[in-house]
Amino acid sequence: MASILDEYEDSLYRSASVQQSRASVGIPHSGYVNARLEKETPIFNKQRIDFAPPEKINSLVVSSNQLCMSLGKDTLLRIDLGKPDEPNQVELGRKDEAKVYKMFLDHTGSHLLIALNTSECLYLNRSVQKVRALSRWKGHLIESVGWNKFLGSETNTGPILVGTAQGQIYEAEISVSEGSLFSTNPDQYFRQVYTLEEESGPAPVCCLEIERGIEGKFFIIATTRKRLFQFVGKVPEGTEQQGFSSLFAMHADHLPSFREFPASFGFSEIAFYTPKLRSNPRSFAWMMGNGVLYGTLDYSRPDSILSDERVWVYPSDIDITVNKPISIVLTQFHFLLLLPDRVKAVCILNGQVVFQDLFLEKFGLLTRMIKDPTVQQIWIHTEKVVFRYHVQRESRDVWKMYMNMNKFDLAKEYCKDRPECLDIVLAKEAEHCFQNKRYLDSAKCYALTQNYFEEIALKFIEAKQEEALMEFLIKKLSNLKPSEKTQATLLTTWLTELYLNWLGILEGDPSQRNLYLDTREKFRTFLSSPKNKDCLFNNRASIYELLASHGDTEHMVYFAVIMQDYERVVAHHCQHDEYDEALNVLSRHRDEKLFYKFSPVLIQHIPKKVVDAWISMGSRLDARNLIPALVNYSQSASTQQINEAIRYMEFCVYQLEETQQAIHNYLLSLYALCRPDSLLSYLEQAGTNPNRIHYDLKYALRLCAEHGHHHACVHIYKVMELYEEAVDLALQVDVDLAKSCADLPEDDEELRKKLWLKIARHVVQEEKDVKKAMACLSSCALLKIEDVLPFFPDFVTIDHFKEAICNSLEDYNKHIEELKREMEEATQSAKRIREDIQEMRNKYGSVEPQEKCAACDFPLLNRPFYLFLCGHMFHYDCLLQAVFPNLPAYKQAKLEDLQKKLAATSQPSKSHHRPKDTDTISLGKGQQSREQIKADIDDIVAAECVYCGELMIRSIDKPFIDPQKYEEEMQSWL
Repeated sequence: MASILDEYEDSLYRSASVQQSRASVGIPHSGYVNARLEKETPIFNKQRIDFAPPEKINSLVVSSNQLCMSLGKDTLLRIDLGKPDEPNQVELGRKDEAKVYKMFLDHTGSHLLIALNTSECLYLNRSVQKVRALSRWKGHLIESVGWNKFLGSETNTGPILVGTAQGQIYEAEISVSEGSLFSTNPDQYFRQVYTLEEESGPAPVCCLEIERGIEGKFFIIATTRKRLFQFVGKVPEGTEQQGFSSLFAMHADHLPSFREFPASFGFSEIAFYTPKLRSNPRSFAWMMGNGVLYGTLDYSRPDSILSDERVWVYPSDIDITVNKPISIVLTQFHFLLLLPDRVKAVCILNGQVVFQDLFLEKFGLLTRMIKDPTVQQIWIHTEKVVFRYHVQRESRDVWKMYMNMNKFDLAKEYCKDRPECLDIVLAKEAEHCFQNKRYLDSAKCYALTQNYFEEIALKFIEAKQEEALMEFLIKKLSNLKPSEKTQATLLTTWLTELYLNWLGILEGDPSQRNLYLDTREKFRTFLSSPKNKDCLFNNRASIYELLASHGDTEHMVYFAVIMQDYERVVAHHCQHDEYDEALNVLSRHRDEKLFYKFSPVLIQHIPKKVVDAWISMGSRLDARNLIPALVNYSQSASTQQINEAIRYMEFCVYQLEETQQAIHNYLLSLYALCRPDSLLSYLEQAGTNPNRIHYDLKYALRLCAEHGHHHACVHIYKVMELYEEAVDLALQVDVDLAKSCADLPEDDEELRKKLWLKIARHVVQEEKDVKKAMACLSSCALLKIEDVLPFFPDFVTIDHFKEAICNSLEDYNKHIEELKREMEEATQSAKRIREDIQEMRNKYGSVEPQEKCAACDFPLLNRPFYLFLCGHMFHYDCLLQAVFPNLPAYKQAKLEDLQKKLAATSQPSKSHHRPKDTDTISLGKGQQSREQIKADIDDIVAAECVYCGELMIRSIDKPFIDPQKYEEEMQSWL
C-alpha cells in the first residue's frame, strides 16, 4: 500500500510543484486564486440623492418605486423613481398649525395616509392631485397601519387595520369613486375591533402587519412598546371583504398570545424580509428595549407564525438611554439599525456588526430609515438630505459564518458558485467529521477538496480506517479528469488491492457474512463501473496479477467477463473441467475466434453439445477452421462419435450450402471411412458436371480406390469423362454398370463402339456367354456381328449366332437399297437444274426507248444499264453509286480491285508498234479475261435490285442524312 502511495505521490509531483509555486506568490494550496485584483464593492453601497429640499423634510415613505415626502408645513412631494425627473407637488391646504406626524404608503404605492399631530388623517391617491380629509378618523392619532396585500387595489384599500396612540385597533376601508374624484365619504367605514394593553393599561400600537397562511388562515401581528401580539384565526371563505372583526372577536374573552420584554425606550418597530417573487415575508426583526427579536415566519404552524426566535442584544456601543435606535430594516442576512449619527448592520447569523456607516454632522441628525420591499432599496433621510443604500451580493460572506457555525450544508449552498470558498468549506467539514470520528463522511468531503492527496491518505492510514480510505479513493477517482490517466491507474490498482485485502479478512469470519456480501457487491460495482472501464482495461494485466496473487478465481472470472476477456474465462473453465460452462460462455458471446481455439478441447468431452453449438452459430463459423478439431477428434473416437462430425459436415453442405472444397473433401473421407452407403448417394447428388462439383475429383478417386468403393470410382471416372477406365472398372463389378458407362460418349461414335467392343470381349472371353454377347449387339446399334466374331473361339458353331448373321445381312441389303434410291433422286435433281439453267439463258426483257433510270430519272439507253426481273432499271454507274456504300468492307475492296483490273485491260498501248500477241500476253495463264472481270463485277453490283432486295430492308434504320454531314446540311438550309 505504501508503495502505491509513493507512486501516486510521484505522479502528482508536477501538480504539487505548481501549487507550491502558486503559494509562493500568494496562491493557497487549494489552487484557487484568492487575491482581489480590485476593491470589492461593499454589501451596502450608499448613494446620496442629488436633491436639495426647499424646506425641511418631516417624513418620507417609499413603496413600489413610489416615493412620497413631506416638506415643511404644507407641501407634499411625490416622485415616481422610474421617472425621477417628473416630480409631483401637492399642497395639503391646511391653514392651522397642524404638522405631519407620520405617513403610510401601501404596498402598491397607490394609497397614501397622512397622520397629523392634531389627531386628524388625510388621504391622497396616486391618481389624483387633491388631498381629502378622512372625517371618521378624526380624533385619533395614527401610529401604524396594517395594509391588506390580498384584497387591496389601486382604487380600493380593502379592509385595513389602523393602530392609534391610545392602543385601539380600528378596521377601515378607503375607496376612490369612479364617477368623481371621491365619493361622499372616501372612508367607507372606521370601526374599533380591539384594544392593546400592557401592565399599565392601553399602550400605543406601534406596528401592524396582516399575513395570510394556508387554508384561509390569517395572522395579524401587532406590537406595543414592550409586547408583540399575534391574532390567529380563519376568515370564512368568501367573507374576506367583510374584514377582520370575526378574527378579533375570538380573542374578546382572553388575551391573544404575545411576547413581552421588560425594557422599553418608549416605542418599538418591526421589520419584515420578503424574498423576490414571493408575496409573504420569510423572517422578521422586532426592535424593542432589550434588543432585536429575530425569527422566521412559519405559516404552517397552528397557533403562532413566529419560529426560530432569538434575541440579539444591541452592540456594546449603543446606550439606549443616550442614543437609542430610531429605525430598523431587515434584509436576508442582516438587520440595519438607524442611530442619530450612523447606521449599523448586524448579521442575523452571529449577531456581529459587519457594517457601520457614520454620517457627517453637516447633514444633521438621522430621522428615519425605511425599505422599499419591491426593489430591496433602503432609504435614510435627515431634515436636509436623502440617502439610498443598494444591497449588493449580500450573501457573499455568509458561507464563512455558516462554516464557523458548523452548518456546512448551508455554507456550501452559499458558495457553490465560488469554488475557492467551497474548497475551504469542504476541508473544514472534512476535518470536523474526522475529529468526530465520522470517517466515511470525512473521506467523502476530503475527496472533493484540493488538499494534498498524500497527506489525507496517510491520515486515514494512521487512523487505521481502511474503509474510509477506500471511500476517499473512490471519490477521488470519480473526480479525476479524463486526461489524468496515470493517477486513475494508480488509484484503481490501489483500490483493487484494498478490496481484495478486506474481502480476504471478511471471508474467513462467518460472523461477518453480511458485511462480506455487501463488500463483494461494492467491489463488483467498482470493477463494472463504466467510468473505470477504460482505465481497468488498459491496466488489466496488473489487475489479473493482483487477483491471482490473492487466489480469488471467482473475481478473476468476473473481471474477465467485464473486460470481455472471454478467452480467459473459457480457459479457466476448461482447466477446471467445467466444459459445459465453457461452452455456455462461448454460445452466449458467439465469438468465432474463441470457438476455433477451444473446440479441439471441448469436442473431446462433449461432442454432441459442441456440434449443436456450431450448428446454432450457422454461417458465422467457417467450417474450414473447425476441420482440424474434427480430424483430431475423429482419429481417436469411435464410429458413433464420428457421426457427430458427419452431422456437422452435412449441415454445412446441405443447409449452409458450403462450396469450399476442403469441407466436401473431408465429408467424403468420413463417408468413405464410416458410411460407404452414403458415399455413392452424395456423389450422385453432386451431379456429373465437373464445373459444379465442389470436391476434388482426383482426391475422391484415390480415396474411394483405397477403401475399395468401386461403384464410387466408376461414378468419378464418368464425371472425369474417363469412359474407358470407367468401363474397365465397371466390368469388374457389373456388366450392366459397364453398359451404362459405354453409352455416355454420345458425340463420339468411335469411342462408344470401342467401349461396347470391350464389353462384348469381356462377355465372350471372360464370361463365355454367347447369348449375352448377342444381347450386346442388340443394345448397341454400332456393333455388327462381324465386329464380335473375332472374339469367339474357333470351336464355336454357327448355330449360336446364325440369327445375328441373318439380321446383319438383311440390314446390309436395306442399306444398299437406300443408297440406290438416293442416287436416283440425285440424278433427277441434276437434270432439273440443267434445264433451269438453259431456260434462264434464253430469258430476255424488252426496254422501250422512253424508259428512264429509276435512280437519276435520265433516259436509260444513253449509258450501260441493268434490267432486273422486278422491272426496275438502273444505269451502271447509278446502281454502283447506290450499292457501293452498303456493301461490306471486303466486297468494297474486291469491287475496287475488279474495276482497276477492268480499266487496265481497256487501256490501249502507247507504242505504235504493239506486238500481235499483246492480248495473249495480258490474258495469259493465271489472268482473268475482260468478260470474266465484268461478270464478277455484275455478281457484286447486280446481285439484287437495290429497291426490292435485302439491301433496302437492311437500310431501313439508317438516317436520311449522314450524321457526319448533318451540320453541313443544316448550314445549307440557313
